[in-house]
Amino acid sequence: MRLIPLVLLPTAAILFSCNKNNEDYIIDRPALVKRNNVTVTQFDTLSSLSIGNGKFTFTVDATGLQSFPEYYKNGIPLGTMSQWGWHSFPNPENLRHDETLRNYDFRGREEPYSVQYKDNSRSERASEWYRINPHRLHLGYVGLEMDDNSVKITTPETIDSVYQYLDMWTGKLSSHFYIDGKLVETNTVCSPYYDLITTYIKSDKLQEGTLGINLRFPYPTGAHSDDASNWDASQKHLSEIIELTDNQAVIKRVLDDASYYVFLFWQGDIEITKKEEHYFVINTNDSELEFTVLFSPNQEDNVTGSFARIEKESADAWKKFWVNGAAVDFSLCKDPRAQELERRVVLSQYLTAIQNAGDVPPAETGLTYNSWFGRPHLEMHWWHGVHFALWDRADILERSMPWYIETAMVPAKEIASRQHFDGVRWMKMTDNWANEAPSNVGSFLIWQQPHFIYFAELLYRDNNSPELLEKYKEGVLETARFMASFMEYDGIEDRYILRGYIPAQETLRASETINSPFELSYWHWGLSTAQLWRERLGMGRDLQWDIMIDKLSYLAAKDGKYLAAEDALDTYTDIRFTSDHMIVLGSYGMLPKTPQFTSEIMKNTFDWIWDNWNWGKTWGWDYPMTAMCAARLGMPDKAVDALLMDKRTNTYLPNGHNFQDNRLRIYLPGNGGLLTAVAMMCAGWDGCGQDCPGFPQNGEWDVKWEGLHKMP
Repeated sequence: MRLIPLVLLPTAAILFSCNKNNEDYIIDRPALVKRNNVTVTQFDTLSSLSIGNGKFTFTVDATGLQSFPEYYKNGIPLGTMSQWGWHSFPNPENLRHDETLRNYDFRGREEPYSVQYKDNSRSERASEWYRINPHRLHLGYVGLEMDDNSVKITTPETIDSVYQYLDMWTGKLSSHFYIDGKLVETNTVCSPYYDLITTYIKSDKLQEGTLGINLRFPYPTGAHSDDASNWDASQKHLSEIIELTDNQAVIKRVLDDASYYVFLFWQGDIEITKKEEHYFVINTNDSELEFTVLFSPNQEDNVTGSFARIEKESADAWKKFWVNGAAVDFSLCKDPRAQELERRVVLSQYLTAIQNAGDVPPAETGLTYNSWFGRPHLEMHWWHGVHFALWDRADILERSMPWYIETAMVPAKEIASRQHFDGVRWMKMTDNWANEAPSNVGSFLIWQQPHFIYFAELLYRDNNSPELLEKYKEGVLETARFMASFMEYDGIEDRYILRGYIPAQETLRASETINSPFELSYWHWGLSTAQLWRERLGMGRDLQWDIMIDKLSYLAAKDGKYLAAEDALDTYTDIRFTSDHMIVLGSYGMLPKTPQFTSEIMKNTFDWIWDNWNWGKTWGWDYPMTAMCAARLGMPDKAVDALLMDKRTNTYLPNGHNFQDNRLRIYLPGNGGLLTAVAMMCAGWDGCGQDCPGFPQNGEWDVKWEGLHKMP
């Protein structure tokens, strides 16, 4: 056994005096965070709370542990998920990824794309297998084992007077409630450094034998979106105690080719028994129980520490997070909506820190429950990661950057090469090893392509050193090489075009789409920024890229408004073009102004979208994207209204999660997008000298901020 070392989380230094909108007002960081701490007073399946460290997340019910997973299954499930925990079903047919490829002719040549076949063929089985596998693994449930008068409690109805409190300043989760008139108190924290939770429980019911701890281990489901828990496959996996001492036990888990270890540590005299296959119970004769669980892929990683020590390390780490990052204080605002906006902002910082701060791009539902099989989506990485840099936490964004260079570069080059392009084509739906998942939409997306350049530029603005330029040079230049080779010269009109792809507004078709507005704007910005990198590196500008930039097509417009794409003349009459993401607004929201468009036409387009868009068919990040466009267009009233628009997909639950629908009960791109929008609405963007340009200057929005960075 070895104790956890006390280390400091890396954080970017911040100079408040250089990056603060009011020198006379100092934000009270503890007060800001604590007034937005979460309280839960009932069992609500959409009010699950999580603790975590960015690479590991532990989600609990109102007992403070995972006592009722079946009850929460269709709400926000009680997940235990890590960055490393993945599983694949057996592949007895030896299905190959190349069997998922299908040729498409967009440019007078065959280009193979990994797609989903629907023809009852071997290719269909291959595309299904490679889409599902690998999938993120639920590592196991840690809950209360409860009996009341010898009757096992399986639902929350017999539990009274629930009070649960999440202290985001310290990362501590406290619950108390009554069973049969007797008080139960639980306190749970997560290690900032390891996949480890520790709990201190106090109740007379422990001593009388009607309360204990259980550990339950499911088999994966492989479903697109669920709690990843199959309880009807006990014969397909193994849960075995391989070590047992007076204060420690080790459970080995084997699921097909995957295996990992669960280390249990406790203080005091306890008894551990195997109640069923994959079901263990811990009891004590004392009225107090201190209990720690570590999940690890390695048998040697039996780190531990006392509850008091881990509690202190958690508190220290969270204090550093809140103090060393940026802050926005809405307490002086008179607009009655300001308090709700502050709540969303503070909770979104917490949620993205515990879910999205690893060294691999995160999934859209993070480490709470699986969506798209728990796989990362690289086009969403912009929404997951950009805010970290803007909130003076560039080090958190940078953690995932080496993955692109060290892991994804080779597979991305292979994708580009097989489709006859240069450079690297970043995949959309992937996993830790940068495998490409078959998709009839994702394989044709390109808007994730310039993201790497955007991230690298943000990091350079934070640390403009020669070492950083060298570190990300290959990623920036190879990304740009693909972008240049993807452009096609139109000799008749002497211009470069984009075609043969699905844009971010996924209702458009790859075979029909030409020159969608956001992708054109992003191509201009991305290649122009890559040229700046070449100059910084002393390489000189690429003359052919300059020609391409100068001759890149302008955004197509009709009747004074921008079209969804150059071929989409029925943009404003066909429901297909007025649903999903109104990504045209990202052309002057996520991005600065490029020569491809004019502000007047963008303003007309914005106004039409605001009044006529099919808002019931949007996603959580569409609202902050709309707010950013409104801010750049000089409409701060609309920017605030967009952030707080009363629509289903802009709902923020009591725990801070962005609710979408019954399938996506949480959606972290919405949280990240909110933080990105608020940062630019406060600190502005390059060339904007106004303080808080995204908030109305009407005396109602006296917003105070510290440490934020401008957007490009």
